Amino acid sequence: MMKTLKEIHKIREEKRKELDLRKNTNADTREKHILVCHGTGCTSSKSPQILENFKKIIKEKNIENVRVIKTGCFGLCAKGPIVIVRPEDTFYANCKPEDCEEIIQSHIIEGKVVERLLAKDIDGTKVQKLDDLSFYKKQKRIALKNCGMINPEDIDEYIAFDGYKALEEVLKNWTPEDVIKTVSDSRFKRKRWSWFSNRQKMGTN
Repeated sequence: MMKTLKEIHKIREEKRKELDLRKNTNADTREKHILVCHGTGCTSSKSPQILENFKKIIKEKNIENVRVIKTGCFGLCAKGPIVIVRPEDTFYANCKPEDCEEIIQSHIIEGKVVERLLAKDIDGTKVQKLDDLSFYKKQKRIALKNCGMINPEDIDEYIAFDGYKALEEVLKNWTPEDVIKTVSDSRFKRKRWSWFSNRQKMGTN
């Protein structure tokens, strides 16, 4: 059920503060989020079991201020299953269900990075953050910028990271005529691009 703009704004403001550690590596918080990739590649390599193992161990050890989050694809299936611990942004690659105990004990409880699970770059050096990989350094995600950052099944997390922002802008500041013109212009541009692409394929000018 669609929420009112007031409700959406409130969710975005409150939830964004709660999830600040997902983007801010200097977040002032004692809480940690363990992000487990649930993309197709990682799922086929037992990431759902990794997710459940983390939850089970945290419950058994009665650990507070730690949340386990299912995320979308991080975009690096060859390194999967991928686990990232926020806010420090530590990137663990090729994880197995049996690695969960060590990650909890060493990283979460003792504050020590599990060196053997850090990803290796193309030159063989260990990399502690996903964005430090050569593969990612020159990339900038746009449409998928929050993939791997939020739980794709939690609508409030989507709203927190600017979900429905465009709709909010339209409802607050646009007239019906503005909407119709934008949609019409968009359709016209798509037709021109399709025509141009077809001409290129045929080798014409």
